[in-house]
Amino acid sequence: MKKTLKLEAIDPVDLYGPANRNLNAFCKHFPSLKVVARGSDIILEGTEADIDTFSAKLAGLIEKRHRKMNLTPYDIEDLFEDETPVDRFHHDGNAVIVYNTEGKPIQARNKTQESFVKAYFENDLVFAVGPAGTGKTYIAIALAVRALKNREVRRIILTRPAVEAGERLGFLPGDLKDKLDPYLQPLYDALEDMIPSKKLQEFLSEGTIQIAPLAYMRGRTLDRACVILDEAQNTNLGQLKMFLTRMGSSAKFIVTGDATQIDLPRREDSGLVRGIRLLDGIKGIGTIYFTKDDIVRHPLVTRIVRAFDDAE
Repeated sequence: MKKTLKLEAIDPVDLYGPANRNLNAFCKHFPSLKVVARGSDIILEGTEADIDTFSAKLAGLIEKRHRKMNLTPYDIEDLFEDETPVDRFHHDGNAVIVYNTEGKPIQARNKTQESFVKAYFENDLVFAVGPAGTGKTYIAIALAVRALKNREVRRIILTRPAVEAGERLGFLPGDLKDKLDPYLQPLYDALEDMIPSKKLQEFLSEGTIQIAPLAYMRGRTLDRACVILDEAQNTNLGQLKMFLTRMGSSAKFIVTGDATQIDLPRREDSGLVRGIRLLDGIKGIGTIYFTKDDIVRHPLVTRIVRAFDDAE
């Protein structure tokens, strides 16, 4: 049987990859099928079953390309790892993200969180900015855990700048991990809600989940990972640039922060708002703004935030 597939609404170069790298990796999964690509036409010759499977998988790859800036061989690998495609919400931000350790669903609790979830699936880099208590970090970590469980990424990397919130902790006892844990404890808290303790320790010990201060990101290339920078308001513009340029192939980056809680000696040194402004309009980058109305912690938190805002 012979059939010609015509590519529409996508540039063949974007699909095939440099020197047809992606197409060749894709075709290796169909050894008995003859495939000839000529521009927007893909000519197939083989059994009807093979041609139907090829067409269905190719449609899945094209859909993936529409969600991403570019495709890599890792995306091809993911496409064939699971015979049943992973549910990717179909852009439904209100779907269950993951279940916590008690079996309760974790999902968006308001419209802005829904927008955050949608932005994650539509972009490779998402900024989530807003006041304390809006669930920015918690939803970000839930998305990362989901991606790891669904084998969309191979590791989770969580980082935040080691800046003290208005107090000096001095020389903390213990090894490097002991000294850094107080800064990173909020990230551990969220992970412990979603991953059983024993499994979490395994992930941490084998490096599947890594938690480190921002300074330890320099020089790394982070590919096939979901990477979260928390408390980004405490980074300067140079640190933010350093972090964002760590992005490797098939990576997802989430940056969260609260421009009203800057702990740097000079508030004007914060690079979060300036960085968002510089990157505005770039395809593949989404920005979600939370407000006081989106606070989901104790009801008093909303009143506290409003009172401090009024005073300032």
